[in-house]
Amino acid sequence: MALTRRQFMTLTGGSAAAAVLFAACGVPEDELLVEPPVLMPEDMVSGRDNWYATVCRECASGEGVVVRVMEGRAKKIEGNVDYPVNAGKHSARCEAALQALYNPDRIRGPLVRAGERGTAQFEEISWTDAVSRLSFRLQNLRGERRQRRVVLATQPLSGHLGLVVRQFADKYGATYLPFESIEQTNLKTAVKAVFGQERPPDFDIENASFILSFGADFLNTWGSPVRYSRGYGNFRQGERERGTHYHVDSRFSMTAANADKWIPVKPGTEGLLALSIAHVIVKDDMGDSAAADALTGGDHSMLDPYAPDAVADRIGISSEKIHDIAHEFAEHSPAIAIGGGSAAAHTNGESSMTAIYSLNHLVGSVGVQGGLRFNPPPPLDSIAAPPSSGALSRWKTVVSDMRAGRIDALLMSGADPFYALPGSLDIRTASYDVPLIVSFSDIIDDSAAMADLVLPKHTALEDWGSDAPDFGPGYEMVGFQQPVVRPFFENRGAELGTRGFADVLMAVAQGVGIDLELGAETFRDVLRADARKLYDLRRGSVSAPTFGAFWNGVLQRGGWWDATATADAGAASPQQLDEFEEPQFDGGDGFDYYLTPFSQTGIGEGQRAHLPWMQATPDPITTATWRTWLEINIHVAEDLDIREGDVVKVTSPRGSIEALAFPHPGVPPDTVSIPLGQGHSMHGRYARDRGANVFAILAPLEDSKSGAFAWAATKVNIEKTDAWVRVPKFENTVPDLPVDEHHRVYQTTANDS
Repeated sequence: MALTRRQFMTLTGGSAAAAVLFAACGVPEDELLVEPPVLMPEDMVSGRDNWYATVCRECASGEGVVVRVMEGRAKKIEGNVDYPVNAGKHSARCEAALQALYNPDRIRGPLVRAGERGTAQFEEISWTDAVSRLSFRLQNLRGERRQRRVVLATQPLSGHLGLVVRQFADKYGATYLPFESIEQTNLKTAVKAVFGQERPPDFDIENASFILSFGADFLNTWGSPVRYSRGYGNFRQGERERGTHYHVDSRFSMTAANADKWIPVKPGTEGLLALSIAHVIVKDDMGDSAAADALTGGDHSMLDPYAPDAVADRIGISSEKIHDIAHEFAEHSPAIAIGGGSAAAHTNGESSMTAIYSLNHLVGSVGVQGGLRFNPPPPLDSIAAPPSSGALSRWKTVVSDMRAGRIDALLMSGADPFYALPGSLDIRTASYDVPLIVSFSDIIDDSAAMADLVLPKHTALEDWGSDAPDFGPGYEMVGFQQPVVRPFFENRGAELGTRGFADVLMAVAQGVGIDLELGAETFRDVLRADARKLYDLRRGSVSAPTFGAFWNGVLQRGGWWDATATADAGAASPQQLDEFEEPQFDGGDGFDYYLTPFSQTGIGEGQRAHLPWMQATPDPITTATWRTWLEINIHVAEDLDIREGDVVKVTSPRGSIEALAFPHPGVPPDTVSIPLGQGHSMHGRYARDRGANVFAILAPLEDSKSGAFAWAATKVNIEKTDAWVRVPKFENTVPDLPVDEHHRVYQTTANDS
């Protein structure tokens, strides 16, 4: 045995001098161990729990967590009180990282397709074979120098994993295309235009007096909800005067439910309302005169077409209410205007975001306490913020090229375009003209089912990584992710099990014969090399006499940050506003209801549908779980003789799905809302064939400027069927819970041992 009991006890004894206390989140007053034992004696029962700091990768906001480990097994996850993003709190998604680690449908080793593409029939092979196959294919494609190309699609990546992926794509000559089902393209483009910043700002919610939010469900699923919720608690109940919050949205979300006033508007008119508010502020001389001149180009009359009396009917609220909102916003400084979510998901989404965020200039909330604080670039150039997502317009081009035979290979990690692209694009059919499809998924999702080669990656609790969060705390920070347990399938041997995605890419690059210029052999070495650069800065949250002690300190605390290293707000000068663009909708007058899809608290847009804890996490408004439901106005439902649980057919110009009706009063009469995330054809036993895929009926409309997916620009009709199903809720029955039949969902011709 490589590690004796005596050595293990010595290792776990630790040093009191390096202790990090976490009493506030229930963690014992004991130090966080730097790294877990190399080999855990399976027969040892020490009775002691150890805690390791790392970064959660189940949530896009990248929360800092500590993981309780006993006898080599991860048992519980808590928030890291030191970590700036969440300061000791954590989301339900972080808890579900345990189920991702122990999921019964995890892939246990590399797979090669053994049947027809799309049948999910695979044969297990060794890692040597798998890496050699991929390297050989990519080397041949690189040598042919044809006009066809390789596409590498991942979720938006920050930190050092993003560095490795970008280097691989650049050095090989692949097209790197980050993929988000609900992309943030319009938000980032507007932030760049309004503030001259590459990253979204930090919202100083806890010190604000007034919040005016548009579409962004920031207390539930948008941005960094755990961080915003902490600030919102102080905004409402801190040692200060209670703040006021108005929320503009076409859906009654969790954020709308917590607001002092929910202002439902016609979908796509959020930017028009922002311009009308700007008109009132400028006309009544309540704002910053210099900002007003800059926003109007010195001609305030350019805002006259947006006077409340002229636009109230188009927005769907009274002109008096617009006046009241403008005065409340301008007269309660500091005030913040926040935009995102469905407000950015129309064909005029970028213009709407620009108008909404420009309101912050008008009331002097840029770069001040209680307003917007900018996030500086990361302290190291190598870990730049994640690139913007590949807009839908780019994916349309890729699918067209696939169909025309101009794509040689499609490589995917953390991206599921076969599930989340609009159904009318029909990427599945187009993929049959792609010679090679490779998935780095740890579970057979809808995209992995179409792959020729599946190279399963570690879960976040088994892997190294780092994070420079897009929605940061307003100063420099780098989170460090470390493996808190040994790889779950390590007992299968070095040639089977899972591996880190970055390490696999580095091995493939070596096989292809390209130099990634990382100066390291392993991904862990890449992290250590840049940690040394942080050490050389001689500042920040970790101070140590040697690099070894610094490295231990960074891992113990979960990262490095410097609260004094903030961004300069001086360059954020307001830009002239554009003319409002009317939103376009697929369906027109032939369809009665605007469809507002929304991300779920647990499964998001489907990324975590394989985790039963996330499936069972109730929607905060309806408490519904596990299925696809349709929120419809209660009076409209009465007119259509629709009751809760009635199965309704939802039809758009692009197709039809079925959902369970959920009438309630918090739905505008001309709007229906459906949660995203269900309707997978694969993705494990807890997700497969459950509910409906809303993406299948969404129109592939784009923002007129950015080309981003206008996922809230589809209209539908509703038809009651003869079926009825009890809506599964937090307080009643779980439907059709899969039975563990001791086999995985995908088929394999290899021995499962």
